[in-house]
Amino acid sequence: MEKILLAIDSTKINLDTLDFACYVAVLTHSRLTGVFLLNQQEKEAPVLRNMFGVTYAETVVAADIPGNIEKKKLCEKNIQLFMEGCQRRGISCSVHVDKGVATSELIAETRFADLLIVDSGMTLQERQEEAPSTFLREVLAKSECPVAMAPPVFRGIDEIVFAYDGSASAVYALKQFTHLFKPLNDKKITVLQVNNEEDEELPIIEKEKIGDLLKVHYSSIGFQVLQGRVNDELGNYLHGKKNAFVIMGAFGRTMLSVFLKRSAADLVIKRINLPLFIAHR
Repeated sequence: MEKILLAIDSTKINLDTLDFACYVAVLTHSRLTGVFLLNQQEKEAPVLRNMFGVTYAETVVAADIPGNIEKKKLCEKNIQLFMEGCQRRGISCSVHVDKGVATSELIAETRFADLLIVDSGMTLQERQEEAPSTFLREVLAKSECPVAMAPPVFRGIDEIVFAYDGSASAVYALKQFTHLFKPLNDKKITVLQVNNEEDEELPIIEKEKIGDLLKVHYSSIGFQVLQGRVNDELGNYLHGKKNAFVIMGAFGRTMLSVFLKRSAADLVIKRINLPLFIAHR
C-alpha cells in the first residue's frame, strides 16, 4: 500500500480515528493524507448593511462570512493536531483541504488512493443525524477505493473475520484486503457465513476453493456457520469479538446492505467496536 486517505471533519478531528489510521500507515509503510472536509457556506452571500439610515444589500465572499472564519480557525488547529500525531509516529503525511462540496471532492480523490479511512460515526451535518450518516452512506456507496471504517476505540488486531455471503463482491473484498494488508497474514482468519433457516451451508466445492485461496496467504483458517436472521446473528457474533478486523463486500449489496439498514445502525456504531473493511468491485 502506498497512499491512504483519512477523511477528517475539519471542525472536530477524532483522535481515536487518527490512532487507527496511524496504526494502518505504520503497519503497511504507507503515506497518510489527511483530507479535511470544510463545508463552507455559499461562495457569495447577501448581507444587509445600514449606512446613514439607508439599508442596502452587500455581497460577502465566503472567506468573510463569520461562520466560515471560525471554521477556518478550527481547521488550522486540527491540521496541526494531525501533523503532530503523524510526526510522533514517524509517518510520512500530507494535508488536503476540500472547500467545495466535501463529499463529492472526497469521492473524487478516492480514485487515486489505495485506501480510505473514515470515522464510523462521522457526519458533516450540523444537526443531529441518525447513524450511519448520509455522508457515510454516500462514501461507502461511491468510493473508488476500499474503505476502512474506524471503530470508536481501537486496541489492535488479533483476528480477521471474513463475512461471506456467497457473492463475487465478498470474494473481491477478501482479495483486496489480502493485497493491502499483507502484514496481517500471520493472523487467524475466520470465514463467517450466516444462513436463514431454509438456507444450506456452503457447497463442499466452494468451501474448498475459498480454503485454497486463503491457504496461499494465511496459515490459521477457520469456518463458522450461523443460522438465523443476518442482523441478529452477525451482530451477536461480532459483538463477542475483540481486536478483530471484519471484511465485507460492497456497500449497497447483500449482507452488508442488510446489516447497515437504519434499524441496525446502532449495532455498527455503538455495539460493535471493530474496524470494517469494505470494497467495491
